[in-house]
Amino acid sequence: MSLADLRVLLVEDHGFQRRLGLRLLGDLGLTHLHEAADGFQALDLLRSLPEAPDVVLVDLDMPGMDGVEFIGLVAQDRLAHSIAVVSAMEPALLHTVQVMAKASGLRVLGCIEKPLTPGKLTTVLSLYEGGPGPSVVPSDVEVSLEQVREALSRGDITAAFQPQAEFGNGKIVGVEALARWRLDDGRTVPPAVFVPLMEAGGLVDELTGLMLVQACAWSKRWQARGLDLRVSVNVSAQNLTGPEVADRYEAVLREHGVSPDRIVLEITESSVMSDTARGLGMLARLRLKGFGLSVDDFGTGYSSLSQLSQIPFTELKIDRGFVSGAPTQPRKRAMIETSLDLARKLDLCVVAEGVETVDEWQLLAQLGCDFAQGYLISAPVPGDELPDAIQRWRQTHH
Repeated sequence: MSLADLRVLLVEDHGFQRRLGLRLLGDLGLTHLHEAADGFQALDLLRSLPEAPDVVLVDLDMPGMDGVEFIGLVAQDRLAHSIAVVSAMEPALLHTVQVMAKASGLRVLGCIEKPLTPGKLTTVLSLYEGGPGPSVVPSDVEVSLEQVREALSRGDITAAFQPQAEFGNGKIVGVEALARWRLDDGRTVPPAVFVPLMEAGGLVDELTGLMLVQACAWSKRWQARGLDLRVSVNVSAQNLTGPEVADRYEAVLREHGVSPDRIVLEITESSVMSDTARGLGMLARLRLKGFGLSVDDFGTGYSSLSQLSQIPFTELKIDRGFVSGAPTQPRKRAMIETSLDLARKLDLCVVAEGVETVDEWQLLAQLGCDFAQGYLISAPVPGDELPDAIQRWRQTHH
């Protein structure tokens, strides 16, 4: 899809600025253009369009209905594919808007400061080109707990693996196992839909067990092909119920002949917190058995530094929310620098998630991050396609 094919709606209350914006967009070759003078008019227009526009350019500071409220409604009713904020706003507020929009599955391309110029517009619109990375695609798939249970027992939920590369030399050193569920009609159910159902229905343990088994089985197959990779598996706080969990995980590994130091258990930061004492005991036992322990999504949950220092973690994962856009957003960069600094002091290695651009890669490398995971390297792939994905990355990254 070329820039000229994009369908764009410009929402701007200032008549002169709006005409100028439309002219600039026209000069870039865009022909599918819509305009609105305020949020109300824009919403009416969006609801009447046969197809949702690709990009809505919106000023946050509008009379009547401000841009934040407008974006909330666009996200809620899925009236557009992505938004770009046109505004001279401070980064903190911008970040809030981005988080809010992303949570509802609306892609945020970024922010353009006024005055609009062809260069700024091209930069932000070409981000749409980059394809909708791993943004949260709003799911139109409704599933019940019963279907989830059935899918588990039928083996419809499988693991895909996303490679992790070392910043120093680009070598692939590990993969993260991610649960994937494809329905018979070819649609996929996103984990954001089925994992909460499993947590509520007490099936999370089964899912983790399944991911662990698949991680071990593939790990052995890759090893036979000369690929020695660490495999990360996500663990929910609900898994960390009793001391026997550690023995059960160890038994799965023993069955497959995989050593615990090849497996990293990723604990979501917000979930460690629920029952600290018991959770700590569990994590300590897993660490003693040789499992790696990773703090997932660091910086997005409630982790206090004291918890980080109490738990024998070996790795910290920087959430993609901080990585995305970090090269141009000082606050995100500051969060990354602080996380790296902390990791060094606690002797943890650091994996940055959601690395999608060369700029992000270079920034993280320069700041001294250890490993990268994201679409720049590879999308998550089925186990049998992993060697090819690694080969493709090797060819691009000499």
